[in-house]
Amino acid sequence: MIHTTPEALDLTACLRPGDHVVFGQACGEPTTLVAALVAQGAAIGDLRAFIATSFSGLFTPQSAPAFRLSSMGAIGALRSMTKANLLDVIPVHVSQVAPLITAGVMPCDVAMIQVSPPDAEGNHSCGLISDYVRAAVDKARVVIAEVNDQVPYVPGEMIPASAIDVAVQVSRPPVEVAPAAIGPTDEAIARLCAEFIEDGSVIQTGVGAVPDAILRLLHDRRDLGVHSGMLGDGLVDLAEAGVLTNARKEIDRGVSINGALIGTRRLYAWADRNPAIRMTPTHYTHHAGVLERLSRLVTINSALEVDLTGQVNAEQSGAAYLGGTGGQVDFVRAGARSPGGASLMVLASTAKGGAVSKIVPALSGPVTSARSEVDVVVTEFGAARLKGQTLAERARRLVAIAHPDFREELDRAAFEIARRGF
Repeated sequence: MIHTTPEALDLTACLRPGDHVVFGQACGEPTTLVAALVAQGAAIGDLRAFIATSFSGLFTPQSAPAFRLSSMGAIGALRSMTKANLLDVIPVHVSQVAPLITAGVMPCDVAMIQVSPPDAEGNHSCGLISDYVRAAVDKARVVIAEVNDQVPYVPGEMIPASAIDVAVQVSRPPVEVAPAAIGPTDEAIARLCAEFIEDGSVIQTGVGAVPDAILRLLHDRRDLGVHSGMLGDGLVDLAEAGVLTNARKEIDRGVSINGALIGTRRLYAWADRNPAIRMTPTHYTHHAGVLERLSRLVTINSALEVDLTGQVNAEQSGAAYLGGTGGQVDFVRAGARSPGGASLMVLASTAKGGAVSKIVPALSGPVTSARSEVDVVVTEFGAARLKGQTLAERARRLVAIAHPDFREELDRAAFEIARRGF
């Protein structure tokens, strides 16, 4: 292993023209290494890079000449890249990124990751992200690790020192994502979602205003559990309130299972050396064989729009690419099939200041989650249970939770579905 500093890091000694780089993502993004590649990549030439999500703001149209960037969507700060037509979108579930790297379908010549300092045995914690990191490390010709003494040592996925070729010693705050502001619409949606979460429920959720608002309403529950692809600061509140015990899960009792910590230093400090949380790769967080062992699993995911038959678009609104596939489909299916559980698809009823309805006759973008998988759709006007319902009944229920300003128009489209039967 070569030890170096950010100032002395020479990527021309490690990378070759035409290399494919895979970055750790979200708050586990190795920002020192990203900045180095932005500065040095053009001199190496013909580089490709992949990152699933980014919140750092380092990927901009100005950084684009250094390498061609791809992602599974415009999540976080990547929207500026899609607006400039500088992001190649790969329609892939986050759970499939690791297998595709392993199979060589998504090339990985160089893995750039962020890890904690090593433990006594020389193992580095993946810290804030574990999903496809180990797959990239195992596949890459060269592994460059940003060893950051401000990254928490979180139980779970480890990277042995022997797997790292170049260790760049840094001390800098990892990427943080502040809690979103919660508005009246978010609170109304959260109240409806909370009704599905009972004592002993196991929660999967993302981060943002609605998930945070839901978690705030659960402090009177008992023995909640977590099995999720990502978690935010709201997790800490539940844990400190004694609500999050994971005591009733059929597997991983006493432990919250997670793949990404997306939040602030408060969350990171709570997770540091905490045996009540375990960071695992996507082959565990998202795997159907694991998820089917959990009863009372309530999954909470979001949509850009839902059509009157229950199809969900979480990626693209007309010509604007705004989201991504993420882990939605795996958890939608799992929650809908879990005994005593539910799969909640949440969205505000309107967008653009109330100018457009998000319950629509037909999607303006791709189908992210098929109507055959969707269970419950929730807006601030109600929760529409769709599982097992005819297309005509689905349309009727979805019109009922649309914004009143758009119901007349939607009723006409629903009438046509009822008339045809499909």
